[in-house]
Amino acid sequence: MKLRMKTWAKLGLGTALASGAIAACGQAPSEDVAVQVEPPVAAAPGGEAGESGEGAAGHSMTTLPVEKRVAFMSGHVEAGLSLFRAGAPDQAAKHLLHPVSETHEAERAGIDALGFDQEIFVRVSQALEEGRPAAEIEPQLAAAEANMALMQANAGGDPVAIISYLMDTVFDEYRVGVTDGAITDPGEYQDAFGFTVVALNIANRIEDKDTSRLITELEALLAMWPQTGPLADSTAAPVSALVAQTSKVHIALGAL
Repeated sequence: MKLRMKTWAKLGLGTALASGAIAACGQAPSEDVAVQVEPPVAAAPGGEAGESGEGAAGHSMTTLPVEKRVAFMSGHVEAGLSLFRAGAPDQAAKHLLHPVSETHEAERAGIDALGFDQEIFVRVSQALEEGRPAAEIEPQLAAAEANMALMQANAGGDPVAIISYLMDTVFDEYRVGVTDGAITDPGEYQDAFGFTVVALNIANRIEDKDTSRLITELEALLAMWPQTGPLADSTAAPVSALVAQTSKVHIALGAL
C-alpha cells in the first residue's frame, strides 16, 4: 500500500527543492540523492491552479487519477469550511462552490460513481447567496464535508502518493498566494491550507504503518496558518519556511 521513495526525483516536490531549500529544513542530501532544479511552474490562467483544468505541477485534470482529483476538490471544500466557520462566508463562497462550478467541470469526470451528491453543494451555494444564518447553513456544510469524505473513501488510491501530490499542490499554490511575506492571492493561500488539512486527514487514516513522524510534520505545516483559519488578512509564514516544512513531509513519506 505504501511505496518507499529513495530519491528526490521520486518525490513530487523534488524538482523544486534546490540544495538551499533542503538545508533550510536541516537536512543534507545524501550521496545517492539527486537534487534537480527546474523552471518554476506558472500558475494556471485565471490565478488559481485548477481553474483552467490543471492542478499541481501542471497536471491536467483530464488525466489526473480520480483519487487525486477528489483530494484536490476536497482541499477547496476544507478551505471553505474553515473560512465559513471563521466568520468569513464571503471568502468561503468560492471554495465551497468549487465542486459544482462550471469552471472546474473537468474535475468531476467519473466522480458520480463515487457518491458525489451535487445537490448538497447547490444548496450550500443558494444558502450563501441568500445570506442564511450560520446555524442554518452549518448542517449543510456538515453534509458537504461528509460527502467529500465518502468520495475519498470510495476513490481509494495509495495514500502516500496522494499526500505527495497534495504537498506539491501546497507548494505551488502557496508560492502564488504569498509574495515577499505578504498575501497577494488570498484564494491560493487558502487553498494551500485546505490541501494541508486533507493530507493530514489522510495520514490519520493510515493504519498499517507508523505515521507518527508524518503526522507531526503535517501538523507543523498546518500550524503555519492561524488557528482561526486562513483569512485573507492573516500574517503569512515565509515561503521559504513553507518549502522547508513541505520537504520534511516528503522526507517522512519516504521513510514509510
